[in-house]
Amino acid sequence: MTNKTILNASQLQKDYSQGNAGAVLQVIKNIDLDISEGEKLAIIGVSGSGKSTLLNLLGGLDDPTQGTVTLCGKQWSQLSPTDRAAWRNQHIGFVYQFHHLLNEFSALENVSLPNLISGKTPVEAQQEAVQLLTKVGLSDRLHHRPAELSGGERQRVAIARALACKPSLVLMDEPTGNLDPKTAEAVLDLLIELNKDLGISLVVVTHDPLIAQRMDRTVRLEEGMLEPQLD
Repeated sequence: MTNKTILNASQLQKDYSQGNAGAVLQVIKNIDLDISEGEKLAIIGVSGSGKSTLLNLLGGLDDPTQGTVTLCGKQWSQLSPTDRAAWRNQHIGFVYQFHHLLNEFSALENVSLPNLISGKTPVEAQQEAVQLLTKVGLSDRLHHRPAELSGGERQRVAIARALACKPSLVLMDEPTGNLDPKTAEAVLDLLIELNKDLGISLVVVTHDPLIAQRMDRTVRLEEGMLEPQLD
């Protein structure tokens, strides 16, 4: 891990209006957060503490009420929707609890999509997809559709897809939450191996203390505020 900061959140706040009475619910409260190149960070907290909201703000999927998020030198708020989508595709991969694969496409086609969107030729996109699927142990499942894969295999396809554009950062929301313990451990081992081999930063929202223990750093989100997790 280096000290180079790839993502900075400054004074981040997110409010939601409640009903017609003008009440405001403050979900994220003045959060400051730096993520370093190659770092593994866990964000823990009870349900409803704002973890998924924070992840969406970091990834530029939602806009803060106040504050800024800067990824690899560019603020989300200063990018047009088109430029924001391109920057996100270039620098961020997403992995969720549910794989969100396209059911009508094979594993190879699902992993090829991000590079096709970024402008690579079908041949280039497929070559890179084959390499990634091989790296996550699915070289014999290239042409299987999601319904033909196990839960762990589907999640490995989702991880390969998240890595397709060689992102600087992968944001994960309960990536093993829908898996049995043995498969969850195998997926976690894979993520840590990829982090080590490729130098990609990982931010994992999780309820699982075993995942948090294997990260470089853990922070707790409580009532919208971040606090360092003490051992």
